[in-house]
Amino acid sequence: MPDGTTSTSNETIGGIAGEALQQYVDRIERLEEEKKALSEDIKQVYSEAKSTGFDIKIIRKIISLRKVEEHDRKEQEELLDLYKRALGME
Repeated sequence: MPDGTTSTSNETIGGIAGEALQQYVDRIERLEEEKKALSEDIKQVYSEAKSTGFDIKIIRKIISLRKVEEHDRKEQEELLDLYKRALGME
C-alpha cells in the first residue's frame, strides 16, 4: 500500500489472492502436522515389532515390496537373481 501499511489478506496483490493463499498455507501446515503425528505412530509400531523380535529391515522391505505390482515385483526379482548369478553370489 502506498502509505506503508500492510494489506489485508483478502486483497489481490500481484495477481495472488491473499485469502486463498492463506487457506492453502493453513491446509498444508495442518496436513504437515498430521503427517508428523502419523510418522510418530508408524515409528511406534516398528518399535513394538522390534521389541517382539521381528527384524525391522525385513519388515520395511516387505512393505516396500507390497507397494509394487506383482508382475513388476517378479520382474525385479528375476533381474536381481540374474545379476546375483552374474556376480557369483548364488
